[in-house]
Amino acid sequence: MNDLFSAERLLEFGNLAYQWVSANVLVLDSGVQLAGVVAAWAIALWTSRRLRPWLAGLRSGPGASRVIDISRPLLLPLVWLVLLWLAIATASTMGWPDRLLITVASLLTAWVAIRLVSHLAKHEVWSRAFTLIAWSIAALNILDLLDPTIAVLDSIAITLGDLRISVFTVVQSTLALAVLLWIAIYLTRVLEARIRNVQALSPSVQVLFVKSLKIVLIGLAILIAIDSVGIDLTALAVVGGAIGLGIGFGLQKVIGNLISGVILLLDKSIKPGDVIAVSGTYGWVTALGGRYVSVVTRDGVEHLIPNETLIAEHVENWTHTNNRTRLKLDVGVHYDSDVKRAIELCTEAAAGVDRVLDDPAAKCLLVGFGDSSVDLQVRFWIADAHNGVTNVKSVVLLRIWEAFKQEGIEIPYPQRDLHLRSGAPGIAPVFAREHSPA
Repeated sequence: MNDLFSAERLLEFGNLAYQWVSANVLVLDSGVQLAGVVAAWAIALWTSRRLRPWLAGLRSGPGASRVIDISRPLLLPLVWLVLLWLAIATASTMGWPDRLLITVASLLTAWVAIRLVSHLAKHEVWSRAFTLIAWSIAALNILDLLDPTIAVLDSIAITLGDLRISVFTVVQSTLALAVLLWIAIYLTRVLEARIRNVQALSPSVQVLFVKSLKIVLIGLAILIAIDSVGIDLTALAVVGGAIGLGIGFGLQKVIGNLISGVILLLDKSIKPGDVIAVSGTYGWVTALGGRYVSVVTRDGVEHLIPNETLIAEHVENWTHTNNRTRLKLDVGVHYDSDVKRAIELCTEAAAGVDRVLDDPAAKCLLVGFGDSSVDLQVRFWIADAHNGVTNVKSVVLLRIWEAFKQEGIEIPYPQRDLHLRSGAPGIAPVFAREHSPA
């Protein structure tokens, strides 16, 4: 250990380092490459300053705004990186040395990729994993170990008929699939924001377009990822058919709900914003999913109702063709009351509520003679059933109650007469008979 840090050994290490620097750094080729790196940086700086105002004028939508906000801080390194790879391609074509250019470009590529992922990745674990992968690839490329590493990973493989699967193929396909899926999901979000702003499309058609685009883009991403690593898609046809058959039997309900969801979107019977009642649940539709419909009740409880239920069962859609809904209230008055005046008061009470529509006008009808009361029914229309039905009924009933109190109109209630009849000593039987107060 003492010999390792002795003056002679340190001097030997210093001489070796000086010889390496003299042979690889302090040479004309390295100076030319370094000058190329600096020149590329200067050109990138000049170009990025003139591109920033142009990018600022492209902020026309939420998706474009997001892309511009991410790319503006990276504009200089991105342009610099493009120029460096152009210089490397030129040097390789002309047979000039390019080791320093490759080193700088590899490090800059890893740094730009890490910055992009850090902006876009929502989970810190994925960001750290990508950072490790990016720096590892850059280090292997700088040390000329990337190709040997790929060869070693590709040598570890298994063969299934004409299909050869290696460790490198799995890693390559996984990375390609992750990148392509992210691109597909990001494009779906951008296009969804655009579609939501198209007023000419109904909500159900907007949802149908968004779901269709998502399925198509994700499917294309998977197919492109498989094809990009050289796997023959026809070799997977038989395996895919068997897997599809198994999925068909095991996921009948899921597939049924997916198909039912498409039917709901096509016939437009249920759409976001509708007020519906199904299976004892009353509320308004907030979202149409691939497997279920989200219905939020007045209690704030969100019910996820399977699409098949909306297809197979009876559904009350209060706002399917229009938003107007007629409500009915049963009111009883005493037989000695002025029934015509009671009808007027009920009509005025309903018409005086803000949520009750003037056209059609509120009405009160005499619908029958009950055992205890003259039966009236108040009928009125509202146009905002999504804001609640019971609450507006309560307001109308309260106004009727106050009007009846002021006019002296009595709301009857059942009465019971008790008759006492003598019988055996010490026993007094009690007979009760319910009758109308009228």
